[in-house]
Amino acid sequence: MELLPVLEKALFGGIAAAGFGVLFNVTPRLLIWCGAAGALTLAVRTLCQQLGVNFEGASFAAAFAVSAAWHLLQSRKDISSVALHVVGCIPMVPGSFAARAILGLFAVSTGRTENSPQTLVAALEYTLRLIFTVGAIGTGLAIPGLLKRVRRTP
Repeated sequence: MELLPVLEKALFGGIAAAGFGVLFNVTPRLLIWCGAAGALTLAVRTLCQQLGVNFEGASFAAAFAVSAAWHLLQSRKDISSVALHVVGCIPMVPGSFAARAILGLFAVSTGRTENSPQTLVAALEYTLRLIFTVGAIGTGLAIPGLLKRVRRTP
């Protein structure tokens, strides 16, 4: 297992998440927590991928990890923002899958490609991977909150 790619992804994920925190008007004192959430998500996803987990499963594990960490730290008054774990997951959204899916569908719709069936299959594959990844991120974010609610119910 290589540590350098994990640290590199964590650094850039933290920077990206802090940037998204600025876009979402997170208070300046919480930007460091946004960066930590982004670093955690991309570090966990990279570690899972190095262990052989597919992209979608690794994204689920990373979203679950950041959501669970947020719920554990939520009792602290200085990090009680709801946006923190969501902002931390935004750098994991697979923009390259979306771009390839859209470009492939445009290519098929123009009718100018010689390999339309192969292009359509590739575009559908990227579309499905995008849908499954975003679904995995959303599910991973939701489960710790649901488990916390179930524990509190008498």
